[in-house]
Parts: sequence; C-alpha cells; structure tokens
Amino acid sequence: MSNIDRRHTLAAVGDNCVDILRPGGRRFIGGNAVNVAVQFSALGGSSAYFGAVGADEYGALTKRLLDRNGVDTSHLVRRPLPTARTEIHVSETGERRIVFEDFGACAGYAPGEDEIPALLAFDHVHIGWFDDGGALRRRLVEAGRSVSQDITVNASAENRGVEGLAIAFAAIEGSHEAAARLARSLLTAGARGVVVTRGARGSSVFLGSAEAEIPARPIVPVDTTGAGDSYIAAFLHGWLSGAPPHVAGAKAAAHAALACAHEGGFPQDPAAG
Repeated sequence: MSNIDRRHTLAAVGDNCVDILRPGGRRFIGGNAVNVAVQFSALGGSSAYFGAVGADEYGALTKRLLDRNGVDTSHLVRRPLPTARTEIHVSETGERRIVFEDFGACAGYAPGEDEIPALLAFDHVHIGWFDDGGALRRRLVEAGRSVSQDITVNASAENRGVEGLAIAFAAIEGSHEAAARLARSLLTAGARGVVVTRGARGSSVFLGSAEAEIPARPIVPVDTTGAGDSYIAAFLHGWLSGAPPHVAGAKAAAHAALACAHEGGFPQDPAAG
C-alpha cells in the first residue's frame, strides 16, 4: 500500500471549548485540538482526541459531536469543572476577535501515564492549547514520535517551546518576508519545519529545503473561527500522505476557505445557551 493510499492516524491533544459568538450569543463546540481532530477525520484520516471536558451539558455535547464526526473519544476525560469557554466577536465581514477565555476543565489536563503508549502508536500527534510547560512535547519527541503544535494559541512562553517539533504552526498578519523571519527564529529554536498562516494574505511553508508561499482562496467569509485549525488538519493530512509542501499548503488553503463558509470550527447546529 502506498503512502497516499494508507489511512493515516493522528492524535490531537489539548483544548476544547464552547465558542460563544458575539453579537447574538450562538454557541458552537470548538478549540484547536478538537477542530483539528474533526477536520482530519473529515478528510479521510483516522483521529483521536485526548483532552478534558467539564461534567456539564457542554462536556456531554463535545463528546457527542466528536463521536458523530468519527473521532475516537476513548481518551476523553470528564472533570468536575466547567467546560472551557471562549467569547468571540465576529465582525460584519466575518473576521473574529477573541474577547474572553476561561480554560475551565482544560487547565492542568495532561494524558495519564497509561495513555502514553497509545499516543506513541499514532503516526502523528498534534498539540493545541496545552499548559504543561512542554513536558508532553519533549517526551514524544524523545520517543521519536512526529509532533506538531500550534504555538499561536498558547499565550505563555513556557508552553510555546518548539524544540523537536516536526512542524511548528504559527499565525501572523504580515507578508511572506515577515513569515520567513519568524520561521528562521523558530527553526533556530529547534523546530524542524514551520508553517505560518497569514489570514487573507495566504500562508508560508518552510520544510526542509522547501520554501513556498501559498495564496489564500478569495472568499467572502461567514465566520473565520476555526479556519486556521482547518488549515492545520488539511496540511497534516496532505503532508502525512507524502504531498510536497506546496501541494499540502494548497490543499490546506482550500480547506480553510471551506471552513469560513459556516459558523464555528466545523459544521454543527448551534448549542443551547
């Protein structure tokens, strides 16, 4: 079986949340790790989610939606805390701005020691928002596992380490040249590859000796929430399938554009408030 034909496996570790869109208060389940897991599954991959939800209705809804979208939830943990919550202002042009975050049950979560062998069995592990100071990343890298992380969603410097990452995903509002400067700093810090999304200005890929500038798809967005997560999922799916970096980037740009055509990080009905 060729690398293209094989169904690749991905574990997404870290954040989930209830995205509350303002104005209006419509609620959707999301979070970087959840969105990546769902979108990777939608593209034909096999994904699992490792994270913690609250012992509330939103925690139960998160599990139902993950199950419905083909994501393995056998490693999902429910904690006696509220499910994480993010309030997002969406402009008339569909652009989003985070105005409040409460990490709830996600804060302090880490996979148990008995779950490490399961993580090591996946082709690739993607880490979203995660507050363990880089401990899991270092352990997986030392074990030879392919790992990526979205460093943009982590606010604290101790959680943004990149040493050993197969791909460090980042986001800026800037030019390809600005992305190249950022990539050089991350590569110097120990990342093996860097992908920088630049919103409507496209994305930039730096993997091995390859450098590519990928144009964004021209769209009129409904909501850009989760577009970057969709890009990550599609890029990883293409890259794990053996696509050259510029091809994986073009696939990712197209998938991110699709995510902007609906509210929330993946298609779902709004949750009750």
